[in-house]
Amino acid sequence: MTRRIVVDTDTGIDDAHTLLYLAGRPDAEIVAVTSVFGNCVEPDAARNIAYVNRLLGLDVPIARGAGEPLTGTAHIAGYVHGKDGLGDVGYDRPLPETTGESAAELLVRLGREQPGELDLLALGPLTNLGQALRIDPELFTRYRSVVLMGGSGPYAQPGELLMVDANINNDPEAARAVFSAPRNELVMVGVNVTATTILDEVAINALRAAGTPVARFATEILDAYLDFYQNEWGRRIIPLHDPLAAGILLDPTFATASVDGPVNVRTDGFLARARLMRTHDGLPPAFPYQPAPPTKVITEVDAARFVADFVEVLTR
Repeated sequence: MTRRIVVDTDTGIDDAHTLLYLAGRPDAEIVAVTSVFGNCVEPDAARNIAYVNRLLGLDVPIARGAGEPLTGTAHIAGYVHGKDGLGDVGYDRPLPETTGESAAELLVRLGREQPGELDLLALGPLTNLGQALRIDPELFTRYRSVVLMGGSGPYAQPGELLMVDANINNDPEAARAVFSAPRNELVMVGVNVTATTILDEVAINALRAAGTPVARFATEILDAYLDFYQNEWGRRIIPLHDPLAAGILLDPTFATASVDGPVNVRTDGFLARARLMRTHDGLPPAFPYQPAPPTKVITEVDAARFVADFVEVLTR
């Protein structure tokens, strides 16, 4: 079965990889793409969508979205993805023609026009989704599923630390609206699992050796990302954050364990995370929490099988 997907993206390096992956999968059809701030400023996210679409020969509607969170100021991750979001390689990236709607308006219109037929894949801060829910509080019931890259899973075992939950931290208010909204299915693919899905030196060399336009672009944009992540592991390797969310949307068996339950967005005073309201051993947390409809929270993945699929798709 082909999944018809609307992609909401703050088009940085792993977002671009995700678009390449979706376009290379025979069971995926990209229906529309919307831009949001995050990995880069929103105009660059829109430019990057258009650049990747041209590379792929993909002609789909693009709508421009939020340049800042619902409240507060935007945090832009240029130190991770390069100032332009694609590693500052120097591509010619004119602004795209758009539908004339906001991203939120496009998400609402497509959901109403094609109820139950589309999947929504959210790869950046959830601001566009939060704005769309203000227009249509039943929005997520109109999509077959909503899959998002964000969140931190259940509470970790004592002594275990996680990567920053950037997409949630960039707009906690929008994230709270998303996790409390009625839905058909909401799937959270968080940093608890994406950080384990590593594109290592062997896989990166396989991409470099492929020589196809897609594989060449995928490796050209990697240096800024590798520069950042070498500080995490002492090796020039990267996690496949956003691509894993796309993989699980298309093939749920990439997820080997999940828990359905309420997700709250909570802050420690510095950073916000979306958490399943369970400890690592399945118990409720030691504090009161807000009730919420169940979210499918991915807790374990077959990282090796997904990475192999990702490399195979991008090197065809």
